[in-house]
Amino acid sequence: MTTAEILKKVRRIEIKTKGLSNHIFAGEYHSTFKGRGMSFSEVREYMPGDDVKFIDWNVTARFSHPFVKVFEEERELIVMLLVDISSSSLFGSQKQLKRDLITEMSAVLSFSATTNNDMVGVIFFSDKVEKYIPPKKGKGHILRIIRELIALEPTNTGDTDVRVALEFLNNVLKKRSITFLLSDFVSRPYEQALQLAARKHDLVGIHVYDKYDKDLPEAGLVQVMDAETRQMFWIDTDDKSVKYQYASAFDKKYKYCMQTFRKSGASLLHVRTDEDYVKIMQAYFKGR
Repeated sequence: MTTAEILKKVRRIEIKTKGLSNHIFAGEYHSTFKGRGMSFSEVREYMPGDDVKFIDWNVTARFSHPFVKVFEEERELIVMLLVDISSSSLFGSQKQLKRDLITEMSAVLSFSATTNNDMVGVIFFSDKVEKYIPPKKGKGHILRIIRELIALEPTNTGDTDVRVALEFLNNVLKKRSITFLLSDFVSRPYEQALQLAARKHDLVGIHVYDKYDKDLPEAGLVQVMDAETRQMFWIDTDDKSVKYQYASAFDKKYKYCMQTFRKSGASLLHVRTDEDYVKIMQAYFKGR
């Protein structure tokens, strides 16, 4: 893709997703995530009715009468996007590729965050962390993120590893963040890393998949390539046992994903490439 083509696509995505974030998601995003953190503001003298757990014992001892700590809402949040750019995302049988859907949802979330004056950062990953963009504010920063979402290609072709992205997040970001993990979750195991990340951050998984990730079309004998290993092989899509094994493999990954997120306490959304992600995300925001 040429620079001109990338810029044209960036502009197209900007127009569409900025409109969605301004008119549809901004209110839901604000009410869902604002006020989830509290920061220390000052100390003042204790007043009847104050919660005793907020007494500052050091200041109280110094002045011989009780003082309490006062906290205020953190008005500035950090939004982190963990974006799967592995080769398996370059598949889609319906309206768009999984990668295109991930890009669009990431852009909407980025504009929603910047509308609320929050910082946005991104961790791009495949079987390793491909690129890290530290959290910052501003339209220019968001447009840079969108350019990378469109143009960045994985340097490795091994199996996707969600774990490395979560571990990188845990190591690089000390402050609590709102983290969206966008992937098809065709990955090596990541249970322990997810549990650690969910304890530290407000984590939301967005499982993006295509209907043919689960059900093979009836197309007879076809040659296919594993998107991540590049291995070529023939399969008979009309063979019932082949179709069963294919569907079972998807169900195994799907159930692991569901159980792992449930155990960690993190949220999980499922978005198919031919579904309206706007309705799914709105329902999630309103339901929190």
